[in-house]
Amino acid sequence: MSLVELPQHAAIHVISDIHMGGQPGFQILREAGRLANYVRRLAAERPGESVALVLNGDVFDTLAEDLGGAYVAIEQSQQVVGRIMGDESFGPIWDALAQFARTPGRCLVFVIGNHDIEVAFPAVQRLILARLAGDDLAARARVEFSTTGAGYTCRVGEARVYCTHGNEVDAWNYNRYEDLARVGRRLNADQPFDGAQWRPNAGTKMVKEVMNAVKRRYAWIDLLKPENSAAVGTLMVIDPGQMQKLGELVGIVGEQVRGQGQLDQRLPADGFAEPAAAASATPAALEQLLGPNLRAAQQPHRAADDMLLAAEGQLAGAPAAPPGDATLGTGQLIWDRLTGWIRGIDKPEALRRALLDWLKGDKTFDPADPDATCADVMKTVGPGVDIVVTGHTHLARALRLDDGRLYFNSGTWIRLMRFTEAMLRDTAAFKPVYDTLIDGRMATLDAAQVGGQPLVLDWTTEIEIAADGAGVRGRLNRIEGDGKAAPTVLGELRRG
Repeated sequence: MSLVELPQHAAIHVISDIHMGGQPGFQILREAGRLANYVRRLAAERPGESVALVLNGDVFDTLAEDLGGAYVAIEQSQQVVGRIMGDESFGPIWDALAQFARTPGRCLVFVIGNHDIEVAFPAVQRLILARLAGDDLAARARVEFSTTGAGYTCRVGEARVYCTHGNEVDAWNYNRYEDLARVGRRLNADQPFDGAQWRPNAGTKMVKEVMNAVKRRYAWIDLLKPENSAAVGTLMVIDPGQMQKLGELVGIVGEQVRGQGQLDQRLPADGFAEPAAAASATPAALEQLLGPNLRAAQQPHRAADDMLLAAEGQLAGAPAAPPGDATLGTGQLIWDRLTGWIRGIDKPEALRRALLDWLKGDKTFDPADPDATCADVMKTVGPGVDIVVTGHTHLARALRLDDGRLYFNSGTWIRLMRFTEAMLRDTAAFKPVYDTLIDGRMATLDAAQVGGQPLVLDWTTEIEIAADGAGVRGRLNRIEGDGKAAPTVLGELRRG
């Protein structure tokens, strides 16, 4: 029997991190109409040729759904995913995807992410196929699911392309595909499954146990980048009471350490490796959180080390928050103790100074920055792959690597926020930003203008890989307006 070749396409388009899910007011996808028109445009382009649309993970966001305390929708998975597909906010997207699937020469691929692991269940796949294709067997054949962690691979021209969500190298958010397969078998065999038996990864625990509650008060916590300094640090300053919730991460970090060990076993291309020794998790140093701009306002008679030690001791010994603790109260007391040596600095100015430090030299939004996801994913990819496309980080990338291969990240379609130098220039410039953060509501974020510019970035992106007479080109494109027009090319790299 001859070997079957990889799928061959004239062009593929890759988008990821759409995050359809949640009730109105809790939804982080805004440009549903734009996305629907973009899909319709792809359905009509290159007639007579093969064109693939790869939804490269986190198409749904079931973690934003009310699962009754569960971490994953199992026996109710069809109801949860069906609710999302039936939500009027997302309906136009599914109508457009159905049109795409019913168009000859099109191929629609669902790659699993870490917010939509229910797509691995056969019942959910049947539900999606019914919504997109009904009884049209030809349309059903144009829809493909990749839910085992294998990603999607194909050829465009002479180049081999590999698409994967990217959470496979993230110890916080990797999927236990063997466990998903076991659940799928039990569901198909009509065996009951106790949700308490499901062991979530650390990222899922953090979202369900901590971040969803924070998001209901501060919608921007999911949107602000970089999340490890700007988002969490901003939350610490604005509402120290929320640090009570973040304190619950201690046990979750232990789950992340276990996850790292399992990643070490699974990912090396040359076979299984011994798990790395689990290092004890250490919190960010207070000195790093404060930074020199904020410490510049310290009382001169106290040494920085003494103050940090004193603050750490006070923070560790702070009493538990009473029920209903709000912005003031214990959380406020922690902040007052932490910054008690600072004179003449209010919260907005303290946050502005801290952000100047946290974001100094930051390359989060630089499409040419080879970030950790790029480095870690490329370690798992063999030399026969020419072009790699990931998602997961929400940060678009377009890179030519030292070995000549191309790496892209498809970015996201959800809202994004970024603190610019102009916003942090002085107290007056930062005040409208601070006021919007304090308000915390999604509608306020969407309406906010800073220096005549929207606070929320309009930055929906795709990766386009296409063959032409000179070889294969890869583009990082920005989709704008109503999504009907040709995109703006942010970066183009060629292969061959």
